Amino acid sequence: RMLKPTGSLYLHCDPTASHYIKLALDQIFGPTNFRNEIAWRRTNAKSLAFTRLASNHDIILRYSKSDKWLWNPQYMEHDPDYVRNFYRYVEPETGRRYQLADLTNPNKNRPNLTYEFLGMTRVWRWTKERMQEAYEKGVVVQTKSGAVPRLKRYLDEQEGTLIDDLWDDIMPIQSQASERLGYETQKPLTLLERIIKASSNEGDVVLDPFCGCGTALVAAQKLNRHWIGIDITHLAITLMRNRLRDSFPGIQFEVIGEPVDLASAKALARQDRYQFQWWALGLIGARPLGEKKKGADKGIDGI
Repeated sequence: RMLKPTGSLYLHCDPTASHYIKLALDQIFGPTNFRNEIAWRRTNAKSLAFTRLASNHDIILRYSKSDKWLWNPQYMEHDPDYVRNFYRYVEPETGRRYQLADLTNPNKNRPNLTYEFLGMTRVWRWTKERMQEAYEKGVVVQTKSGAVPRLKRYLDEQEGTLIDDLWDDIMPIQSQASERLGYETQKPLTLLERIIKASSNEGDVVLDPFCGCGTALVAAQKLNRHWIGIDITHLAITLMRNRLRDSFPGIQFEVIGEPVDLASAKALARQDRYQFQWWALGLIGARPLGEKKKGADKGIDGI
């Protein structure tokens, strides 16, 4: 109900449940609105590889609400072997790498594009005026007398390799990573940036209803999108608040659902002492020492 006709939903899971979740999403969105099953390589093989094939990827399912979904193709850097083989030339003055591309027209029946240029008569891709202009700019070159003129195509002007549904170029959060917050299911910022860039434009709204430590919100803010984040625990809310303020000094946002006075604080304590404990610690910028352990004190005084 909340998704615009141009919007997309991305759902991350592991291979043990992805096929069940896909059936549920088919019922909600309709099978015709299934768009991609993305395999994200998130780790390297471990010892279990001795007993079965190593499970090294997670699944990201992408659905649209209609056939009007917004899509911005994404690119990665060219493969080094491709660059070495196809962009062999380097300009000594600028250091720019380039290839020499064909300027002839595949359609040989083009009288208006048939003319002599630098002593060579061919059916060219461009008009004579455009060819002369490019030659004067140094983009069209003749490597030697009698050679067919060719186009200098610079590597830094190409978009890169089009990204497909196998993502093996984004590393997971490593133990020594600078962005690591200690949140168990934390995703890399580059992963969320790719998703947001692909399916939204600046000024659009990104909603993450299970946003954990807020990676999607940071990515959305960085990419000039509006955003809404939802989570069920005050531990996650505190993490998000601190992360956003550290990443974007002076940022303004509203947190809805936290205690705002003594009565609502007491109500939270009666409802769930652990949530109260995490909320109270968040007031002084602290986190509990044992986030995953619920002690015998039942959250009365924290850890």
